[in-house]
Amino acid sequence: MNKQPLHITNGGVVTKYLNELEIVGEKLTWQEMLCEGPTKEKVYSKELIELREAFLNKFYNVELDLEKVEFAIEQLSNPERYSEIVLWFEYDLFCHINMIAVISLLQQKKISLPLYLVCSGRVSGSKTLKGLGELNSEQLLNHYKDKVILTKTDINLATTVWGIYCGKDHNLLKPFIVQSSSFKYLSNCLKAHLKRFPDSIDGLNILERNILEIVRDNTIKSKHHLLGYALNYQGYYGFGDMQLERLIEKLNIFFTEENDLLNLNRMGHEALLGQLNFSAKIDSKMAFGGVNKYDFQFSKKLNKLVKTVTNVH
Repeated sequence: MNKQPLHITNGGVVTKYLNELEIVGEKLTWQEMLCEGPTKEKVYSKELIELREAFLNKFYNVELDLEKVEFAIEQLSNPERYSEIVLWFEYDLFCHINMIAVISLLQQKKISLPLYLVCSGRVSGSKTLKGLGELNSEQLLNHYKDKVILTKTDINLATTVWGIYCGKDHNLLKPFIVQSSSFKYLSNCLKAHLKRFPDSIDGLNILERNILEIVRDNTIKSKHHLLGYALNYQGYYGFGDMQLERLIEKLNIFFTEENDLLNLNRMGHEALLGQLNFSAKIDSKMAFGGVNKYDFQFSKKLNKLVKTVTNVH
């Protein structure tokens, strides 16, 4: 039997695209959002699956499809069928956390095939960063042709970052912001991740502040209208509708909605002016890997995470 590549994609859209382009090889679709909720360093374990099931159900009312999980893991149980593994992931935090988890899973399963990365982002002639599904067929095929082989150093870096993400001290990620590797967007993603924690002054993380500023600076007619803006102006996060809708609902205390207009209320203006720390008002019990969002705050002055005062022992 001739061995073929195994393509691990960041979602069904890209898998469908690869099939339409008749790219040779088996496809495995990675359908998780490990950038939110609790994680464990051992990627495929009963404990992690139970954690993810509970999180997705509680926060998003989504059922984890265990059959799809089992099928994906089964595809990795016979690596001798494959000539190489190609990862198809994008420039954003959503994709990068999933990507380092996949690389860690491959290492945990002791799969030693050549490992390549196809990563979209900056595209010649475009002022904006592009996802894989936004590329035309010529661009996508060129990305595939120019795929990057990951070195042992790259793989060790990815597994180390995953281990830190699953741990209790995310300041340990800081040295990797300046470390060179084949992951050319990792630095941006790690910086974006640290700024997901509440700011030490106003208690807003960068996404929450961005949404309030969109309302302040634009004519926003509804929360759905606001969602469109938030999706298009989120930088390196790569969040989907479901995640940003939930975030907008959490920020509801800062809005008034009347006469087909969404405006900041007094508390919203106070938050943006940094007059009070509002983290307790929007505490969502969200976890990022191994830590709870509100156990730490991001200090711009110190450029690092500091323990939230109520949690200092």
